[in-house]
Amino acid sequence: MTKSHNDKQTLIDSRYLRMARIWAENSYCTRRQVGALMVKGNTIISDGYNGTPSGFDNICEDESGVTYPYVLHAEANAITKVARSNNSSEGSTLYITASPCLECAKLIIQAGIRRVVFHELYRITDGIDLLRKAGIEVIHLEEN
Repeated sequence: MTKSHNDKQTLIDSRYLRMARIWAENSYCTRRQVGALMVKGNTIISDGYNGTPSGFDNICEDESGVTYPYVLHAEANAITKVARSNNSSEGSTLYITASPCLECAKLIIQAGIRRVVFHELYRITDGIDLLRKAGIEVIHLEEN
């Protein structure tokens, strides 16, 4: 790849990541709002943000501020949303505002996603480690 291709890809990655941050604002979670966009062939094919399953009240935490165990992560919402559509996540890029956890990393691998671009590095990195072990390209973009 030429340097100009890398520069262009970084610019595109940065833009989609900014869009994912805006999408995270749809989350009703108070502890942390996370957004995800799935892109394939320069087209957004799915999106998600952390929140409760369909039909549940939009309350993510209990009175003590502890997240309910049934709250879905942004990546899981984006992956399940594309699964219900006519699109395929095979070979796509997932843009996430925070690095994925181990459970979401397993879903990413099984969904055939080839690249993961994220902004905020979560303190536990086992999800990123698993993605790299699976041969998925993982990119941490700190600026934006």
